[in-house]
Order: sequence, then structure tokens, then C-alpha cells
Amino acid sequence: MSQIKHYIFALLLVVSYTMMAQNSISEDPETVSNSIKHYISQAQNDVNTGNYFSAQKNLEKALDDAVKIDDKRSIGLIHSNIGKLFYLLEDYDKALLSLTKAVEFQRTTNDYANNAETYKTFGNVYMSKRDYNQALEYYTSSKSLFEQVGNSDEYIAEILYYEGKIFNETGKYKQAKQSLEQCLVLGVTDQPNEIDTKATIQLSIAQLNLGNKEEALKLASEGLKEAKQLKLGNATQEVYLALSEIYERVGDQQLSNKYLKQYIKLSDSLFEVKKLLFTKAKSQYLLANKDAIQQQNLADLEEEQQAENSLNQLTTILSIALITILSLLTLSLYKNNNIRLKTNNMLHKKNSELIVAKEKAELASKTKANFLSTVTHELRTPLYAVTGITNMLLDENPKPEQVQHLKSLKFSGEYLLTFINDILQINKIEANKVDLDPEVFNLKKKIENVISALNNSAVDNSIKMHFDFDKNLPEVYNADQLKISQILINLIGNSIKFTKDGDIWIRVYKIDQKDKTYTLRFEVEDNGIGISKEKQENMFESFSQGSIQINRKYGGTGLGLSIVKGLIDILKGKIYLKSELGKGSTFIFEIPLEYSTETVTEKKTDFFKDVDEVELSNIKILVVEDNKINQMITKKILNKMKLNCDLVDNGEAAVDMVKNGNYDVVLMDIHMPGISGMEATTMIRAFDKELTIFALTAVTIEDKMQEFEDAGFTDIISKPFKQEDFEKKLFNALIVNRKNSVR
Repeated sequence: MSQIKHYIFALLLVVSYTMMAQNSISEDPETVSNSIKHYISQAQNDVNTGNYFSAQKNLEKALDDAVKIDDKRSIGLIHSNIGKLFYLLEDYDKALLSLTKAVEFQRTTNDYANNAETYKTFGNVYMSKRDYNQALEYYTSSKSLFEQVGNSDEYIAEILYYEGKIFNETGKYKQAKQSLEQCLVLGVTDQPNEIDTKATIQLSIAQLNLGNKEEALKLASEGLKEAKQLKLGNATQEVYLALSEIYERVGDQQLSNKYLKQYIKLSDSLFEVKKLLFTKAKSQYLLANKDAIQQQNLADLEEEQQAENSLNQLTTILSIALITILSLLTLSLYKNNNIRLKTNNMLHKKNSELIVAKEKAELASKTKANFLSTVTHELRTPLYAVTGITNMLLDENPKPEQVQHLKSLKFSGEYLLTFINDILQINKIEANKVDLDPEVFNLKKKIENVISALNNSAVDNSIKMHFDFDKNLPEVYNADQLKISQILINLIGNSIKFTKDGDIWIRVYKIDQKDKTYTLRFEVEDNGIGISKEKQENMFESFSQGSIQINRKYGGTGLGLSIVKGLIDILKGKIYLKSELGKGSTFIFEIPLEYSTETVTEKKTDFFKDVDEVELSNIKILVVEDNKINQMITKKILNKMKLNCDLVDNGEAAVDMVKNGNYDVVLMDIHMPGISGMEATTMIRAFDKELTIFALTAVTIEDKMQEFEDAGFTDIISKPFKQEDFEKKLFNALIVNRKNSVR
């Protein structure tokens, strides 16, 4: 009996030790760790098959095991996966809560790789919530951590895709293009993959909005091919929409409608699939929690029964209130309808008035243009005689006592011509008819030439001019030098006019540079009479002067600064004014100029100087001009250039002379008795296509340019013309072109 007791005791000890060993094995960290990995892996499979509830349960089991062995790295990973699961279920608040917990553990354990993945999920959540700034911050953090980890090109490419998509959504298409191109560089593989395909589609959208339609179409076609190959429903949906918009932009409405219909059809299909998946997940959740739901339903039923009586009373009260509200609403709608009818009638009346006002404004504008064209022609024609005869008399050694009178006459003529040109310039600026004419020139020399040309006027007023050009600045640019000269002449001339016994400073320096484009600041400062605060606000308006007294004392039309403002606007610049009455003024303007590496060559001024006299004597020129004084002036100018000419005063005679003579150039006036210069030129072109015919005219060229080209004129010389421009055009026609044709 004693032995039996010993055997039983020994057996109990063995069983006891065996159970303790089993418990010890079950709590072994390595075993638990493997269990955690198994649960996480199973959860991932559940997500891939749409079994979200099972995935949640497996992750909760994994979390329990990780907490048992205090595995902080695994705890962080599991919270991150739970956050991803809630993100897929579109429960963004729970997703953010789990992701925040994940980050706490991942920072503690320096788990940079999984921390980077968590930040990426954060970005996905905020992108779904359309909080794009927050999403971009998390994507940037994720990308930075992946770069630290290394061998993460695939993950970085995915983040770059998300960034590109956000930039497309927010209209930042250049940044989208940059991110998506980087994504495709990092994610290039032998076979198409999901991220590359989606990035290609998003890049096509960016290229489309940047105006690169052909490239957008190419990328969209590639994206569609890859999306179908990979069976990516969402990507195919995106590319259908992109192709629809691309074909709409290129004007192919049929293909645009085709892809739009495919997009709508696929969108409906994807919606049904998504709806089915969510219904399945919800059903699983309800089935797994059947008992809890039943208990909740019983509790809800009791509450409903308690509240039913109160609800019946509330329903009666609400019904009465609703009837009252509907009655008031009906009355309000009736009144609003009457008000709307009255408002519509008033709008129709106002619209009719606006149409009439618009027609009147257009008529006034056309009348103004016709008036300016007529008046300037009638003024330019006698001015041609005034300036021409004055210059001839000054060249013919007048008596000493006559020189001053002739100079005064010349000044008056030039002043009147400047006034006419200023009016035309303002009119062209207001009508947006001023075009840029860029050419390569030396800016420093151009400003020095302007200062030199105005120096005599400065000396007359006892003014000393100072020029400061930044030594570190390039001198050669490709820009419209004529408009820059006009601006400087007006501003410096203005300072000279209002300064006596003082100084003027002209400064040029750089304030910004982007590639070859320099933004330069020009300053014209004087210590003259200055401008009052009240007058400064209107200084850039047409016909604006400081006061009537100033206008009478200093002269001027008041158009210079208005022209300056218009020209600077055309050059895409800005102008500022700083002035104090009695202390002087500073005009500052900033314009962008493109730096050039080309060499600037000096322009020829005396064109016929080196031409042989025998060659000049063989040149035949026909001048067609009905005004006898203008005939004389033009002939004198040509004779001074050692050129001979024949004169006729009407269009019919001009046509006969060209038929019977062998002329090199015809200078044709436009307005003449009988047939006009336009008609005469058209008739000449019927039998002579090669003859050089210049329109020598006082009409406003810009308004008649198309008519001149249609009639067949070679070029146009506007009266009164500059001697240098006149000589240059004749030289090119008579000498340069002739030599080229011989070659």
C-alpha cells in the first residue's frame, strides 16, 4: 500500500512538471514572436481577399501577444497595420488614432523603415480627407526616412506618385510633372507595375494642363495599355477621363465623348464592386457580433416604447408647425416671384441701355481714330515743307542774323512734330497697337548716347549730369532699345526741364536674375522744383502737368510721362515716383532684359559716302508728288545725296513714266488728284513685279499697313522722315539689293 502511494505521488509530480513545461513553452518569447508574425501575415491575406473583419481580429490577437512579451517594435508595426485597415474602411478618425500610437512605439525603437511606412499611410489618410498640405508634410517625412534606410526606391517612387497626384489636384502642374518624372525614373522595371502605370496617367494630366497635348496623348495611351494589362480598374478609370479631356482640347469631340462614356460605365462598375465589398465586410461584422446586437436591439426597443408616447405628442405639434411654415413659405414665394419679374424687367432695360452705350463708345472710338488719322496727315504734309525748307536754308550758309530765326523756326516745327507723334503714340498704346521690336544692343552705350544728345539742353540750364552703371552688370542685351530710349529721353528731358543750376543722376543696377533674364532698376534723380503730393497721383495721366503756371513757364504737352508709363507696361515693367516739393524728384522704373552674348556692330550713318559718283549718276528715281513745295524739298534732299530724279504730280503720269522709263526706285505719294498712289502702284504691279516702290506718305502707317501691302509697295517712308532712315532705305534698295541680285 505504501508503495502504491509512492507511485501515485511520483506520477502526480511528473504530470505537474509536464504541465509547467508546457506553460513555459507557450510563454517562450520566440514562440510568441512567431505567433505574432503568423497573425500579421494572416491579416494581410484577409485584407487582400476583402475579409476586413477577420483581418481586424488577427491584428488584435497579434497585439495581445506583443503586449504579453513587451515587444514594442511589433506593437508599433501592428498599430500601423490597424491604421491601414481603418484607412481602407474609410474610418479616418480611427485610422489616425492607430497611426499616432504606431509612431510613438516606432520612434522609441528607432524602427525607421516601418515609421516611414506609417508616415506614408498618414499622408494617404489626409489626402483622402483632401487636407493636401498636411498630406504633403507626411509624404516628405516618409520620403526622408526611406532615404535614410536605403534600398527604398520602390517606396520613394510610390510617395512621389502621391505627391504628383496632389499637385495635379491643386493646379501645381509644373511641380506635378517634376515629381511624377522622378517617380518613373525610380520605378522603371522590365514589366509594367501599378505605381508606374498610375504615375504615367497622372503625368499625362500634368502635361495636358501645361499645354503639351501631344505628349499628354502619348502618355495617356501608354497608361491605358498598362492599366488594361494589369487589370487596374481605378487606373483605367483615370486614364479614360484624361483621354476624354485630351481629345476635347485637341478638338476631336467624337473620341472625347467615347472615352467619357467608357469612364462613366467603368465608374458605375467600380462603385458596385466597392459597394459589394463594404456590404460583405459589414455583414461579417454583424454576424460576428450577433449576440451583442440582439441585446442592443432589446434595449433600443424598450427605449422606443418609452419614447413612443412622447413622439406622438411631438408629431402633433410638429404637424401644426409645419402647416404654418408651409403657409408662410407659399406667401414668401409669391412675393419673391413678383420681385424676380420686376428685377428681370429692369435687367433687360439696363442691358439694352448698355448695348446702346457700347455702340456709342465704339462709334466714338472709330471717330477719334479717323479724326487723328485725318488731322495728323493734314499737319504732317505742311510740316514736311517747314522742316525740309528750314534744314535746306541752314545748310546754305544763311546770314548770321538769320541763323537764330531759322533755328527758332526749326525748333517750332520739331516741337509741333513731337506733339503730333506723342498724340499718335498715346493713341497706339491705348489701342494696344504697340509691338515689341527686340534687337541686340549695348545698353550702357545707348544710355551714354541719350545723355550726350540731351547734354546741350542740360548745359543751357547749368545742370551737371552723372551716370552710374553697375560694374558687375553685362552691357549687351536683346530687347526693344527704341522704347527704352524713348523712356529715358522723356524722363531725363523732364528732369532737365524742371531743374536749374543743379544735378541729375542716372543709375542702373541689377535687382534680380533668373537664367539669362536680368531685372534692372533705372533711376533718374534730380534736385529740381519737385512735385507736390497732390499732383503725384495724376502724373502718369495724359495732358497732366503740375499746374497751368508750370505749363506756361516750362512748356511741354503733358504727354511724356503718360507715354513712359504705357511703354513700361508694354515692356512688362513697373515705374515709381519719389518727390518732395522744392527738393527734387526721382523716377524709378524696373524692366526685365534678356542678356545676350552676341557682338554689337556699329550702325552705318553716311550710307552713300563710299559709293562711286558714276554709279550714282546711273540711278534713276521717279518722285510722284502733287505738292510743288514737297517736290522741291524731296528733289533737294536727293540731289544732296548726289542722286537725280524725275518729277510727276499725278498717278496716271507715274504709270506712263514707269512703262516708258527704266527706273530703279519710285517714291510714291498716296493722296493725289485723279488716281491715288495706291491705285497707281496696283497698276504698275500688273506689268512690273520687281520695281522698288516706296510709299512716301504722311498718313498714319499702322492704320493702313495692310492696304499698303495689298497694293504692292516695297516699303513705307513716313513724312516728315528722318534723313538717316530715308538714306538707309534708299541705300539698301539701290546699292545692297542690286549687288545681291548680281551675285
